[in-house]
Amino acid sequence: MQIGGLIRRAALHHGDAPCLIEGERAVSFREFDALTDRLGNALLGDGFAPGDRIGVLLPNGIDCLVAYYALAKAGLVRVGMNTRETLDNHAFKLADSGSRGVIHNLSDATQIARLGVEKPIGATALAAMTATGSDAPCAVDRALDAPYRLGYTGGTTGRSKAVTLTTRGELSELSAFLIDLTPDLRNGETFLHAAPIAHASGAFFLPSLVRGVTSLVMAKFEPEEFVALAARSRAEHTFLVPTMLAMILETPGIETAQFALRLICYGASPIAPALLQRAEKRFGRIFAQTYGQAESPMVITCLKPEDHDRVGSCGRPFTIVEVAVFDDEDRPLPPGERGEIVCRGPQIMAYYWNNPEATEKAFRNGWLHTGDVGYMDEDGFFYLVDRKNDMLISGGYNVYPREVEDVLLAYEDVVEAAVVGLPDEKWGDRVVAVVAGRPGLQAEALMAHAREKLASYKRPKGVEIWPELPKTSANKILRRAVRDKLLQVRGDAT
Repeated sequence: MQIGGLIRRAALHHGDAPCLIEGERAVSFREFDALTDRLGNALLGDGFAPGDRIGVLLPNGIDCLVAYYALAKAGLVRVGMNTRETLDNHAFKLADSGSRGVIHNLSDATQIARLGVEKPIGATALAAMTATGSDAPCAVDRALDAPYRLGYTGGTTGRSKAVTLTTRGELSELSAFLIDLTPDLRNGETFLHAAPIAHASGAFFLPSLVRGVTSLVMAKFEPEEFVALAARSRAEHTFLVPTMLAMILETPGIETAQFALRLICYGASPIAPALLQRAEKRFGRIFAQTYGQAESPMVITCLKPEDHDRVGSCGRPFTIVEVAVFDDEDRPLPPGERGEIVCRGPQIMAYYWNNPEATEKAFRNGWLHTGDVGYMDEDGFFYLVDRKNDMLISGGYNVYPREVEDVLLAYEDVVEAAVVGLPDEKWGDRVVAVVAGRPGLQAEALMAHAREKLASYKRPKGVEIWPELPKTSANKILRRAVRDKLLQVRGDAT
């Protein structure tokens, strides 16, 4: 089965029902099939060949999804790009992937030239190709294990790497969602896409498509607009990252708004237990967590709403995935022992694009090494402690920033928190916290809270309050940027 076959089947099954809605524009399942055929045929007619890489640099919307799946039908390899990133990052990804083209909405000729591709396709050209391309079915049949798309890692610890994902992996991810995470998607319901489609929210489009669910797309996330749109549309499903959820809970009118939501998926970064408790108090026990990473997109473990009594757990493995905890010698650890989370399954990347050294490091003995530290309990539930590379050693003790952040986020007036280590002659790593919160938040009171809740070696030696914390384009808090800024202020070399 090719991805295009799923789109054609959805058009047959759901016909003129709305597939996509963006503002006042709506596209039916049958129209989506036709649009992706025309654009796919036009791209092949413009000199692109199956296997060529093409970037898609478009904001959330119908055009973005049409471009994604036109490439799939034409056997062209999509290069993941996010409009919130810098022009330099865009140019790097296009060059690194060897992309011949990019579908974009830029208007500045200088910026377009800086992308450095042979065939830039702007909004006008995209509209013309979508309107005039051949109506014949576009169905390039490529091997299931050939590159389907390149997704770039988040770059939270350095330069992004290109993850090579296959059609087999995409179909496996779809199966995992429908079996474990979103089995209750129903024909005629609505999924509200508020997070970037270029990131995690896009993974929910295919499950919605095959089940006949309407995808309602926000061009840009604004918490006030989300509350209004979710209430007005009576959407039953959505996906949010924890920072978005925190912003929604701070929105005026959230307590009285009437929603039809019966499933809120969250992921992309860990959630603080205090934030989840606030969210469940407002929306009910309708939250499902998915844990994955670019190398195993969205699919390693999931925590279902009925399992949220397992505070701090990221759930059990998806049905199609094997998950274990290994020590530094790649030996499996028993329940309760902390080590590196490893996994294997059909959804995992084939390799890092043009990076055999990183591929060899990530895959050992057939297991993908995630770089996440965690443990499993006696019932097979997994718990994430932190990123392996983010662990601090303060006074000879291991300190995991996430543990400290969760304590800080439990303080009533804290909305965001990042804990980093700064070089210190006495401690090795000096534990420092940076937070953002509600008006009136006092560092002294927060320090007192930390002294009450944390062991002495885990307590921050200093707390700073910033208006907001730096984040990636996917709304993950960027600890590295926090640390770099702190080092610049005190004059240390990075």
